[in-house]
Amino acid sequence: MSVRELVVLGTASQVPTRHRNHNGYLLRWDGEGILFDPGEGTQRQMLRAGVAAHDLNRICVTHFHGDHSLGLAGVVQRINLDKVPHPVTAHFPRSGQRFFDRLRYATAYRETVGVTEAPVDADGDLAVTAGYTLQARKLSHPVESYGYRLVEPDGLRMLPDRLAALGVRGPDVGRLQREGVLGDVTLDQVSEVRRGQRFAFVMDTRLCDGVHALAEDCDLLVIESTFLDEDAGLAAEHGHLTAGQAAAVARDAGVRHLVLTHFSQRYPDPEEFERQARDVGYAGELTVAYDLLRVPVPKRR
Repeated sequence: MSVRELVVLGTASQVPTRHRNHNGYLLRWDGEGILFDPGEGTQRQMLRAGVAAHDLNRICVTHFHGDHSLGLAGVVQRINLDKVPHPVTAHFPRSGQRFFDRLRYATAYRETVGVTEAPVDADGDLAVTAGYTLQARKLSHPVESYGYRLVEPDGLRMLPDRLAALGVRGPDVGRLQREGVLGDVTLDQVSEVRRGQRFAFVMDTRLCDGVHALAEDCDLLVIESTFLDEDAGLAAEHGHLTAGQAAAVARDAGVRHLVLTHFSQRYPDPEEFERQARDVGYAGELTVAYDLLRVPVPKRR
């Protein structure tokens, strides 16, 4: 059975706290696992969350600040220690190649798995598979940063009432799906477009065109909300979003489920992030993330 869910490994910005590990997020998408922004301590958080190195197919790093990448060394070495049998691809800003190299080879270890490096240097498609297209969009942060988006191809949904009305049943349904026509009945007459699901991951950034493009029509949007709205000046200065800004993006983009994360240690009450997100009119499903949380991708429309 296919599983599509977000496993939250860490939610702290800049420094970990007693209750929040540095960043780390695993997206389970059917049979694949995509690890986003493995901050310090990610390998241990994976253990606590029941995530194995064998679950990883891709690693996506938004930028090379430590809270988003210092765990990369341990994760890459664990992939090699466990001799993961399938290809693993790493995406990261090309401008940070020297940081990736240092982290990949931070200490001596036996390299048994060829991690494929696929640096990002422009907006566009990074990978196209049968299950999704992985895209990148540039963000606005003091160091080069990219957000990531998964788009599932649209499919078809068969309509039982129309099939019955036209007398199509049993094995003929499969034949019609494969061949597109069955006698006088065409596939268009008995089906409708099943919209592919969309997921986006938006970390450290000010408001910019890339944020809106990544969030558009998402079923699940994971987005930083480092600051509360009263500290919007600090957010802009340091290249971050507030809770209200993140929620307004989700509201305008038609996001179905919004996950706020990457919280500054200065705020003791996480519920205030939810209050400010609701204050701007976001009416969809809303989660203020905490470590080891599991968030299912919403069911198809």
